[in-house]
Amino acid sequence: MDYREIWREDNDSVRERYELSSDRIRQIVTEETVPEPFRRYFQKTASFMTETGDVFSLAESGRLRELTLAELQEINHSLYRDILPEHYEESYADPSCAGRLLGDEYGEVLCALYAEIRGQIAFACECRLTEITILNELFIEIYNMFEEETIPSPEQIRDAFFWFAGDYSEQIAHSRVRETLDPSLPFAEEIVEAAGSGDLRSLYYYGEYISGEELRIAEYMNGLPRDTVDRMADTYTEGYRKGFQVMNRDLSRKQTVAVVYQIGFERMVKKALENFRKMGLKPILYRRGVWSIDRAGGLKKGYHGTSPNRQYDYDHRYDHAVYFRKAYTDRRKAALETAYETYRLQAAGFAGPAVIETFGEAGFQPVNKRQAPALTEKQEKLATASAAASALLVNRYIPGEETSFTIIAFPKPSIGPDFEKIFDETIRINTLDYEKYKGIQQHIIDLLDRAEYVVVTGKGDNHTRMKIMLHHLSDPASQTNFENCLADVNIPLGEVFTSPQLAGTEGVLEVSSVYIGDLQFRDLHMEFEDGKLTDYRCGNFSDREHSRTLIRQMILKNHDTLPIGEFAIGTNTAAYAMARNYRIVDRLPILIVEKMGPHFALGDTCYSRSEDIRIFNPDGKEAIARDNEISLLRRQDPSEAYFNCHTDITIPYRELGEIYGVTADGEKLRLIAGGRFVAAGTEPLNEPLREEE
Repeated sequence: MDYREIWREDNDSVRERYELSSDRIRQIVTEETVPEPFRRYFQKTASFMTETGDVFSLAESGRLRELTLAELQEINHSLYRDILPEHYEESYADPSCAGRLLGDEYGEVLCALYAEIRGQIAFACECRLTEITILNELFIEIYNMFEEETIPSPEQIRDAFFWFAGDYSEQIAHSRVRETLDPSLPFAEEIVEAAGSGDLRSLYYYGEYISGEELRIAEYMNGLPRDTVDRMADTYTEGYRKGFQVMNRDLSRKQTVAVVYQIGFERMVKKALENFRKMGLKPILYRRGVWSIDRAGGLKKGYHGTSPNRQYDYDHRYDHAVYFRKAYTDRRKAALETAYETYRLQAAGFAGPAVIETFGEAGFQPVNKRQAPALTEKQEKLATASAAASALLVNRYIPGEETSFTIIAFPKPSIGPDFEKIFDETIRINTLDYEKYKGIQQHIIDLLDRAEYVVVTGKGDNHTRMKIMLHHLSDPASQTNFENCLADVNIPLGEVFTSPQLAGTEGVLEVSSVYIGDLQFRDLHMEFEDGKLTDYRCGNFSDREHSRTLIRQMILKNHDTLPIGEFAIGTNTAAYAMARNYRIVDRLPILIVEKMGPHFALGDTCYSRSEDIRIFNPDGKEAIARDNEISLLRRQDPSEAYFNCHTDITIPYRELGEIYGVTADGEKLRLIAGGRFVAAGTEPLNEPLREEE
């Protein structure tokens, strides 16, 4: 079905409202009924909304897909020009600029309103007239408030935003749940088919910002031999299948898979969709969150392009703070429950996500702006409780013990002049010898299963010293503490991991550089007692409190503390050698970095919400370390057992001193010394590291 047909009935039901609101907004562009300095804000915003209305007309009529590449590029640049770095400081999208021109309090809320309205770009390209119309009406409502003799207070504008978010919470929740579960929405799939066949124009149909990155990726992918693209897609989809196999889950009971990717990889995605269909899975392709509540915290779940401006993303990650109140979270929870109940059959058939990540962008150093919306302490607690409640709700309809996932990563051109060589190396890294690593990692597991605890130390300026307590093996002949992780859910292969006991797990963890999402944390320092974080700092800001706030928001997800949910030892020294040779260690994603040394994950265990599913290694032993003292609380109160986050922090080999186990009688079991593997059977892992000696 044509994607325009999906929304035709909905569109017709609001068309009269849309046309009335659209006509009114066109008048606002030149009206002078609102006093300065606000008049200019409303005129500029109305002008942008008129432009998105023109894009909607092109999309609905089909003329958008008849335009030339140059015409599409001109439209795309015009839509995003306002937030590009070279224009941002003079844009109402910039909280600092909005604060300077409108006053800090007005600037904060009107800047957030403008960012919300920018979502019309996506809705226009998808021909979703309802979303465009309700945003038009919100804008006009607030504009009318400024036409009164007394201008509204910032709090009155917040109230208008709050009532809007509440009134349309069911509409917004229903649309988002449908997008993520319904395989019959053809919008992105039609684009993948065209772009995967070599038509670069189709990249602009998404409505996402298209930079030189997306164009070069697409051109490079289109130039690769077919068997190379097939191998990339096959590794990705086979990893997904193996994930179900390894976790003893029945894929045959599932009907759909969510395919998440960066724009530009359509040729690989096209082949992956074919593979998934052969498995009996219908693909779901959905956009990253558009509404402020769906992009809270800066999340990008869904297909997306390169950010036009990472500072813009950072400034607006908490726009929902403008309307985030207890009454709103109650309405949203009820709306989500209604939506999932509507799509309960689709939810039951959902197998989980298959994600294609990218890496290569230079480190981003955010600027904290006092005018940017931020959660209050009360709102942080409300957000944490709301996220926990939503996770429980989702798990009711999509049980974690029945789903799986896979993640694979490839470089982007921004990684530098060696992009093509690094891309080829990444393909090699993603397809390393499964059997070889299975055997090597088994030697590591056999050694550490004799230990009562493990010690990890840093060297040089890295002062890490962590003691990790392991679970007691009541039957070592049939039990193990570590899972032998190969190329299934996390590609590339190369780690053994466990969920440590919290009592007695303690020490200091330091890393000179680590990426968490799009942010690079520098000189990260964390302290632990009984497996829980007690103190932390980083070198991102000279102001200590700003640095602590950044860690609390991005790593702790606004919790007061988090436990260590995972301890793992990465064995992919080939990936580390690639990173070292091309000097890209600081540009790799967690997915690869976690395979390049020991790492610790803060938050839930790797087995979150599926702890009771028995897991067996290739040698037949059961991995019994699936719980810790906190996850066990699920048996009394699930809301106390989970944090709904799992963030990896890796110590690279160059900063690593020793890793050794200690047995109950004090014997030292050496695995790594001086950053090199010394245990019997692990020597091949040192071969890629020899150039560094």
